[in-house]
Amino acid sequence: MLLKEVKTRFHEALTPQYPKQEVDAFFYRMVEHYCDLDRFALVLTPELTLTGQQTTQFLEGLSRLRKEEPLQHILGEAFFMGLPFLVNNQVLIPRPETEELVQWVLSSVPERQQALHILDIGTGSGCIAIALAKHYTNAEIYAWDISEKALEVAQENARTHGTDIRFACIDILSETNKRFAPSLFDIIIANPPYVREQEKQSMRNNVLRYEPPGALYVSDTEPLRFYHGIMDICKHHLKHKGQVFLEINQYLANDMEALLVTSGFKSATIRKDIFDNFRMAHGIKVIK
Repeated sequence: MLLKEVKTRFHEALTPQYPKQEVDAFFYRMVEHYCDLDRFALVLTPELTLTGQQTTQFLEGLSRLRKEEPLQHILGEAFFMGLPFLVNNQVLIPRPETEELVQWVLSSVPERQQALHILDIGTGSGCIAIALAKHYTNAEIYAWDISEKALEVAQENARTHGTDIRFACIDILSETNKRFAPSLFDIIIANPPYVREQEKQSMRNNVLRYEPPGALYVSDTEPLRFYHGIMDICKHHLKHKGQVFLEINQYLANDMEALLVTSGFKSATIRKDIFDNFRMAHGIKVIK
């Protein structure tokens, strides 16, 4: 089948569900993934013909997109900080907003000779921990998640990228586990569940149907329960002048700032993301 014919099929089948620009993005990402060609291939070779296997891959992908399955699940990978990561329905797909959180860490904490001790809470695919490990090459990085299946994905990604990360299955809300930590940390970073049940109605089916609910949602009555758990970890295991970086719910920014202040953090800062939403929080711990 000609590649241009496949493109026509994509637009005919998907335009009722997605904007034209998004359909183009789906198609050209598959061109890169399945054909190892850039988006200008059709311009340079308008009569480019797919192999039988490639045709099957495109048409199967199209069928799954019509069911609103995320493209990253179809391809089996997502990019984060320029690195490819294995993803499936056991982990969240990395978001651009989370990249901004990592960039905030990198711009705030210079690399140094003495090893940094970093904890990533709710690691999921491991994208945050691995991106930090690639930058802070002598850091000791720990990554926790409550899901053993998520940790399997994270460990595979760590092997792929040649990073040495100490993974553990930890429930930070458990009285037994939340005191567990091998050392004091210079940085604690977390992207915990923060989407309230009431906000589900505004979310797309590709998230609702295919991403792990345990990594996304919290009750309307206790929307900050995981952040309280993180504050307890910080109380016991973050060093004096250690820093915490958090991804947050945009509608609870004032509550998060107040929680940081009452938990002993100075210079509590809330920052907007590229979409102009309050999405990140930062604090520096002070032991008086």
